[in-house]
Amino acid sequence: MPAVSGVGIGLRRDLADEIIALENSPIRFLECAPENWMGVGGYWGKKLRQAAEHYPFNCHGLSLSLGSPEPLDHIFLQRLKKFFADFPVQIYSEHLSFTKCDNAHTYELLPMPFRSDAVRHVAGRIREVQEILERQIAIENVSYYTPVAPELGEAEFIAAILKEADCKLLLDVNNVFVNAFNHGYDARGFISALPLDRVAYIHMAGHEQRTPDLIIDTHGEPIIDPVYELFEWTIERLHPVPVLLERDYNFPEFPDLLAEVSRLQAIASKVWHQQAAA
Repeated sequence: MPAVSGVGIGLRRDLADEIIALENSPIRFLECAPENWMGVGGYWGKKLRQAAEHYPFNCHGLSLSLGSPEPLDHIFLQRLKKFFADFPVQIYSEHLSFTKCDNAHTYELLPMPFRSDAVRHVAGRIREVQEILERQIAIENVSYYTPVAPELGEAEFIAAILKEADCKLLLDVNNVFVNAFNHGYDARGFISALPLDRVAYIHMAGHEQRTPDLIIDTHGEPIIDPVYELFEWTIERLHPVPVLLERDYNFPEFPDLLAEVSRLQAIASKVWHQQAAA
């Protein structure tokens, strides 16, 4: 299996046929939410196998709920481990958030309180996940719309978890842009405060501005120029890592989606080629 590199997109059922049929594809890898594909047979199981024959895979989880108070779901983790064996997955990432409490699923990525006790709690759960899965995972900085009982700065909170859990960072550049706009901080300063040597993966996406002072992270719109600019500035400070274009719904014509992939690839190739030359 070739290493994951370059720019990929999410495997969505609306796009699967076009992705699989591509010749000379600019797409370098695929990402899927394992919850949506584990145990799937029949037509869609066949499509998953076909996609895995054409592309390397990453997985981005939705329901591990690292911030929840109850014990981790060990049955789910064993199913996840089997899925990774059946479809070799190179990077597994999850959100730094919680999605359930007392087994009640919110289906939302709710923010963690930026506190020292939350650092210890989440880091312990990440270490347990890594021991069970026998792999290092990456955690993603999430978009949020109100802070919860902050004791630490967000970047300080994320950095402390990464260190205590000894895990990697999935840096979502659009989430940084959204949070910086909504909460009035400097996006570049925030990124500079993160331990960038732990970045294993980048997400890029579009968002929607609902009011003059509110942006919603939707994954349903094209990436805007200021987010591309923040992406370029960010990767100038990183070694090459895979980059994912996230689009969850409101899909454009497929050539337009590929144009976004190609634009991200052009930026990444320019920056990292210059680094290699230097």
